[in-house]
Amino acid sequence: MARVKGSLWPWLGLALAIVLLDQFTKVLILGNYRLGDSTTVTSFFNVVRVHNTGAAFSFLASAGGWQRWFFTGIGIAAAVFIVWMLRSHPGQKLFAFALACILGGAIGNVVDRVLHGYVVDFLDFHWSFLSGLFPGGHFPAFNVADAGITIGAISLILDEILRVRRSR
Repeated sequence: MARVKGSLWPWLGLALAIVLLDQFTKVLILGNYRLGDSTTVTSFFNVVRVHNTGAAFSFLASAGGWQRWFFTGIGIAAAVFIVWMLRSHPGQKLFAFALACILGGAIGNVVDRVLHGYVVDFLDFHWSFLSGLFPGGHFPAFNVADAGITIGAISLILDEILRVRRSR
């Protein structure tokens, strides 16, 4: 990828906004819900309080505690790499947007791991068609940081598809 002119600061601002929104929503959950509490919002969405000591889909959640620092280290390493990539490509808007979303999400979850030893999840979507994949059709609970990472990953894929199409 060629270096494209642009500023790093808007992308760091977006990442910061994601971290702040993520932490604000988690403070609300921690202050108003006990572990396991749930509020039905719609027929397919609940607000819950879940603690995830593992990674995505609770990967390694019962590993005994070492995973806290392992995933914290991965998150910090990813954040450093992403900032380096953003410095190299701030003018590539979709690419930088994707990286900023992933950066904000990674930092949001690292903050949880450092402060609490677990990630606070609270968004619980459930549909009957998911029953074959997830108990009761409940997609694993997630948070704003996870949504940022997901939006960033989708944006990275889209950016790559568009890049390949442009090169043809």
